[in-house]
Amino acid sequence: MDASAPPIFELGVVLLLAAAVGWVARRVGLPAVVGYLALGVAMSPFTPGYVANRGQLQLLADVGVVLLLFEVGIEVDIARLRREHGGLLWAAPAQAILTTIVASAAGIAAGLPPLGAGLVGLGIALSSSVVIVNITRSRRRTTTRETEQALLGWSVLQDVTGVVVAILLLATSSADRPIGVALGGLALYAVLAVATAGLLPWVLRRLRGEHDLFLVVSVATGLAIAGIGSIVAELPLALAAFVAGLAITEGPDAAEARRRLLPFRDLLAVLFFVAIGTLIDPAALGRGLGWVAFVVGLIVASKVVVAYVLARAARLRANPLQLAVGLGQVGEFSFVLASVGVASCVVPAEVYAAVLASVAITIVASTVLVRLVGDREPPIATAEATPG
Repeated sequence: MDASAPPIFELGVVLLLAAAVGWVARRVGLPAVVGYLALGVAMSPFTPGYVANRGQLQLLADVGVVLLLFEVGIEVDIARLRREHGGLLWAAPAQAILTTIVASAAGIAAGLPPLGAGLVGLGIALSSSVVIVNITRSRRRTTTRETEQALLGWSVLQDVTGVVVAILLLATSSADRPIGVALGGLALYAVLAVATAGLLPWVLRRLRGEHDLFLVVSVATGLAIAGIGSIVAELPLALAAFVAGLAITEGPDAAEARRRLLPFRDLLAVLFFVAIGTLIDPAALGRGLGWVAFVVGLIVASKVVVAYVLARAARLRANPLQLAVGLGQVGEFSFVLASVGVASCVVPAEVYAAVLASVAITIVASTVLVRLVGDREPPIATAEATPG
């Protein structure tokens, strides 16, 4: 028997089971992501029964989150956001920064080291791009087009702000490299990203008719630039991938690359959430229930409330309550940042387990509640806003 047959078979079974539990979750009114997380918990080494090959899942999940954030970075169009939702350009970054500061201060007060508190606080400040997209595409949604555009734009600007803060946080707190070396690595990576941004559209234009080569170059670029960022600048792979996507100028070639990446991104994103589920240790979670309440409470107090106030202050053409509730979850970046904290020994196991549990809890809460608050508060109309 071919040695690769068992892992290939297992991967196929995992994807089929993920499709089944995702379908069931949607039938009962929950997002499919909840089913993927539950499947991961059921197949983890911490629960009875079958144990999946977590190493194999994690490798594919890492590729998935790299492509996911590379594609999200390509999607950023600051000029369009300024035209359609000018208030977002200051409100979303302000929320990300304020939430990070408040949550980090709370983490330090609760006994976390400053770097660990900063990573957890920044993770709390950011929302899940996958979940936001699902909210805006759900057949059960009650959101208006203006609210959906504001949700997507806010999430993207959160990510941009979060990457800048994460880069500064990791560069200035690294004990292994002097600050000058760290900043030099970041500068070198920035040069490489900009050079790629200038070259890639030119290459893709010439491969437009070669569908297979167009896709290969698009995927390979995202993976290679993410790897370079991790090696040269010591950034987490996901953050480096987002920066690489952000550097690519918006245009027809970038939009085409994004369109062709979507099926692979969606497939590997499923494995990403299943892999997160396999990392949840119920025993560690039981020891850290206080931390779960702490993280979820901070998401509500320092993100949902702050986003609501800022959305009203920015006078967006959106339902501010629905916008704030839709943003009230954590996801990909939160997992990445918490994983960095665990690897650096600044985030304890029970806090890591609490962050993972909060991913599931807040995804369920935000995707269900955002439908229920849709008609309770009409959007704020402004004379300055342009039709979206």
